[in-house]
Amino acid sequence: MSAGEPTAPQLSGRARELLEPVVELLVADPTAPSSVREPADAWRVHVADSLSGLVVPELSAAPRIADVGAGAGFPGLVLAAALPEARIDLIESLGRKCEFMHRAIATSGIANAQVVCERAETWAGGGEPDGGREAYDAVTARAVGRLATLAELASPLLRSGGLLVAWKGRRDPAEEAELGRAADRLAMAPEEILAVGPFAGSRHRHLHTMRKSAPTPNDLPRRPGMAKKRPFGSR
Repeated sequence: MSAGEPTAPQLSGRARELLEPVVELLVADPTAPSSVREPADAWRVHVADSLSGLVVPELSAAPRIADVGAGAGFPGLVLAAALPEARIDLIESLGRKCEFMHRAIATSGIANAQVVCERAETWAGGGEPDGGREAYDAVTARAVGRLATLAELASPLLRSGGLLVAWKGRRDPAEEAELGRAADRLAMAPEEILAVGPFAGSRHRHLHTMRKSAPTPNDLPRRPGMAKKRPFGSR
């Protein structure tokens, strides 16, 4: 794995037009699942940070993307606006966050994003006719858990060879070692660690990329919550 200094991605005029109503809703709605209430801060903290994921070429080219733990819709809504040919599924289990994303999509007209109000484990379980098991070229996750936990949630969602892009803050050697111990067990191989702090919304932002290296293990996904409660690779 390596650290790099990629070039800041640019937001097209059309993508910015689509995201303006999302930012307006985020800062104006007191029930929005974010503490950011100034437009300039929202563009920096949420939009620029989400846009940093596009330094990963495979994410930029992915036809179908799942955003796990989508929250208020970042990075998923930004990716949908910037990648109009891609389909983005915003996977979130909390109803109030799902409701906000539904309103953000309706207000902005971002037509290539849809909300999946389910646990990632349930959506990947294969029980739904149009479920998400091994359906995605890329999975994104923005600071919603430990690396090993995110790898476990992503593995059953990704097709063979698909990529997880995880937004994290400062590098944590213990957390990276935990992922290394869990990698084979999860069929997820760590690849690059990209330093994007100079232009992302977080000063110490790093993007961790992991590739689906083998078929999904038969016992994944585990029961909802187990990946967070008892991550593989922990000691």
